[in-house]
Amino acid sequence: MEKSPDAFRTISEAADELDLPQHVLRFWETRFATIKPLKRGGGRRYYRPEDVLLLKGIRHLLYDQGFTIKGVQKILKDQGARHVAAIGSGGPVEALPPPTPDLPEDDVAQPAIAAPAPPVRDENFTPPSGIALSGAARDRLAAVLRDLLECKRMLERAREN
Repeated sequence: MEKSPDAFRTISEAADELDLPQHVLRFWETRFATIKPLKRGGGRRYYRPEDVLLLKGIRHLLYDQGFTIKGVQKILKDQGARHVAAIGSGGPVEALPPPTPDLPEDDVAQPAIAAPAPPVRDENFTPPSGIALSGAARDRLAAVLRDLLECKRMLERAREN
């Protein structure tokens, strides 16, 4: 029997719906203050439908759009949880800034790039030893970084299987 769309979800049901391990959802709770499932006796988590939409939006930004955790935190801060939840329900992503090539802060839940992303330019980047990089060189380096992160994600998934 299928649950009502308005029903609360346990962490295992939410994880199955998002195709993520449960520990990733618990980790995201530590990184995104807007994720606040109800907790019952024994610490059991119950996700509201709007929580699941927010999680879907975060998952899409991290795994499909290539944002880092810091990047998603900035989007949540600047544009709000409703905007990210709208993305989770299939809303437009065009208004979002392109992801920046931040170095990953943890080895958990790193972004994955499913399709080529637009070139990323970080105007605050200063190459070491005063080396000047052209815009094209920066774009190539950003593309290499995205490819490396995708390879890392694929290796991690292969290890899990």
